[in-house]
Amino acid sequence: MPTAVSPDGTACPQTAIKQTVAVPFYATTEWQAALALPSPHLTDLPRITKSQLREHSPEGFLPDGMDFKSLLASGLIEEESTSGTSGASVRVVFGKNWWAEQERRALVRNPFLAELFGTRPSLQRAVLTTPGCSGVSCYNRWLSLEQRTMGDSLFVNQSRIPFTLGEEKLAGMTKEVADWAPTFLDVDPVHGAWFALHCERHGLRFPSLRFILTSYEYTSVVHRAIMERVFGVPVINLYGSSETGHLLVEHGGAMIPSQETAILESTSAEGLGELLVTTFTNPYLPLLRYEIGDFVERSPDGYRVHGRKRDALRGADGRLLTTRMIDQAFVGVSGIAHYQLRQKADGTAHLFLLPEAEGDSLTKAQAKLTNELGHLLGATVTAESISLIAPEDSGKFRLTVREAA
Repeated sequence: MPTAVSPDGTACPQTAIKQTVAVPFYATTEWQAALALPSPHLTDLPRITKSQLREHSPEGFLPDGMDFKSLLASGLIEEESTSGTSGASVRVVFGKNWWAEQERRALVRNPFLAELFGTRPSLQRAVLTTPGCSGVSCYNRWLSLEQRTMGDSLFVNQSRIPFTLGEEKLAGMTKEVADWAPTFLDVDPVHGAWFALHCERHGLRFPSLRFILTSYEYTSVVHRAIMERVFGVPVINLYGSSETGHLLVEHGGAMIPSQETAILESTSAEGLGELLVTTFTNPYLPLLRYEIGDFVERSPDGYRVHGRKRDALRGADGRLLTTRMIDQAFVGVSGIAHYQLRQKADGTAHLFLLPEAEGDSLTKAQAKLTNELGHLLGATVTAESISLIAPEDSGKFRLTVREAA
């Protein structure tokens, strides 16, 4: 099927708009009026909300003449469901090789990764993320090594909560990774950091390792510092979603867009804005100006990702405080493996700290962080060191949470 990318890899916005022809979702009066403009620009068009996508996907986004069940039966498409961390789960569909192709397009925007890949379609990886995000296993049933091996990928983890893994299980995981000899670790940052701490306790390194790729959720400076310290290789963030594919890759301290993949817009020309995504390469789910649910900030060298809209806190002066803004307070603070800051309805907040070393009270870290975060929020912040921070039902971990009134 045609996509909105020309043979030379150039993105074609007008072709992206043309992908909506005969797609039921875009047949509404609002969309048709905007699309009927003589030369419609993206900014002339409405936006797609996550709730709209949830309501109409996948059938409402398939062009007339395509039958969802027939496409599945023929093996032309795959169906997945999003994790639902930023709302209820959404059903998405894409072509058989689409996900891997999108990922590679994004990764080679980073010059270091482009050199590693060369002409190869993929590199050998070991995956450490919550099983619900891996697409291969489920936390309530055990799978053999063979069942968790797919092409160049070994899916290592089978537990939703890394902090509950015993030493024997972690030792088995490190052996699997060592035997697999991956070029990179593909990690959820929380799972990756906890795995790294086990390796550090036992003096383990992986000679084949060239970099660590973080995705699935926001990568804290806490998690990054641990993995860089333990493994001594670059930690590179990859950003995207199940609905849109991979969109941004880290390089030189900024996130570089994959221009063959999508057009990215921020709702604010300067400062903090919401990210809107127009996709190019998935004709089974053509999205125009999709509200992905994250805050971003434009910069001359790319983007800064600030985290989920739903996870932003509020300062006493009414100012939005994103996950990224909160996370900067943790730069240089040692001894913390993971954290969660929960803001109450009255504006005060409580900080849960999970220490690297079991039983560490993190007294100095608590004093520094409650003071700094209190100034940032303009409200009282309390803290405690605990042994477990639970994930959401989706298996993902939220660094910042604004509790309902």
